[in-house]
Amino acid sequence: MNSRNNAILLKGMQIYAENQYIKNGYIIIKDEKIVEIGLYKEFSERDGLTIVDVPGTFCAVPGFIDVHIHGVDGADTMDATTEALDTMAAALPREGTTSFLATTMTQQSNAIEKAIKNAGQYIDNQASSGQAEIVGIHLEGPFVNPKKAGAQPIEHIINPDLALFKKWQEIASGSIKLVTIAPEQPGGLELIRYLRDHGVIASIGHSDATYLEVMEAIEAGANHVTHLFNQMRALHHREPGVVGAAFLRQELMTELIADGIHVHPEMIHLAFKQKSSKGLILVTDSMRAKCLKNGKYDLGGQEVSVADGKALLADGTLAGSILKLGDAVKNILSYTGCTMEEVIEMAAMNPAKHLNLYHRKGSIAKDKDADIVILDEQMDVFMTFCRGSIAFQKGENR
Repeated sequence: MNSRNNAILLKGMQIYAENQYIKNGYIIIKDEKIVEIGLYKEFSERDGLTIVDVPGTFCAVPGFIDVHIHGVDGADTMDATTEALDTMAAALPREGTTSFLATTMTQQSNAIEKAIKNAGQYIDNQASSGQAEIVGIHLEGPFVNPKKAGAQPIEHIINPDLALFKKWQEIASGSIKLVTIAPEQPGGLELIRYLRDHGVIASIGHSDATYLEVMEAIEAGANHVTHLFNQMRALHHREPGVVGAAFLRQELMTELIADGIHVHPEMIHLAFKQKSSKGLILVTDSMRAKCLKNGKYDLGGQEVSVADGKALLADGTLAGSILKLGDAVKNILSYTGCTMEEVIEMAAMNPAKHLNLYHRKGSIAKDKDADIVILDEQMDVFMTFCRGSIAFQKGENR
């Protein structure tokens, strides 16, 4: 079913639209866009519509946007192939993700260059609809602190390098939209200033920065934090660290891996109470083993063992996640008691605004991309539309 050939009428469900909640509503999709939203009782019958009846207990929410994902379904951004990105873009709608940043990791320079060149070319030529859209690249590493390496291979970590970043951005056809950086490392503030001046998000992550060093980074233009709590200087009563700065400074939009493994559910609740839904972005940080069986997998040349919902290096270090964004949504509803409107902010609206995409993504509104997720009574993903085409439907093999 493709909206370029047929206008689609979705009807009967609850709709969490941009500025309103509609019970028993309808949405009309045409040419990849949302063209009409309203109460179904006010709908005027017309010809030429493909009708999709949705149970009244189901709800329509905007497509989720994952700004930090390495891989899924056996594929990884660092594979540097069209096939890998195709696999990711096809798999992610199953969890309600309709847009994402293809995320790299610390590796040798030539491996990073292959991955970002491939992603940049893919973005320029990707399919127009029917799968998740890659809206840019998240460069995670190598400009991080070796003391907070986590699963980033320590032998390839280097100091922030402005000349190298400029080269990489050219190789990536300008597609790098977010850079994780340790601002306390030599060259960190210089690179952050450049990123700010060129419309790229500078994110503090894998960082041992003190609170004062984070303040300097904010002054230079940093406005994002990579996976809060994980691999950063923790909160201490004599040194607030990166976590304390994230809690106190509204300028810092803050990622959170809500799997209950990377961060304890009560700490997720604390972060929510401190930052509110306006200051958090749900991410997965998932690796290629997501959607696959337990076993051994590769992450940046390192062997990762996946079992019991955890992905671990040989020394027990967490190596990304196998979290689905749809499950993060369910988890944070459970952990915090937040509203649907608040979870939509964290999963869709905030990332869209932060990436300067809110004019076309992040909410259900007229003239925006028809990126829509239908959730059932259990909050499981029932159907996903990516720019007007059904990219996933529960019970169908896609």
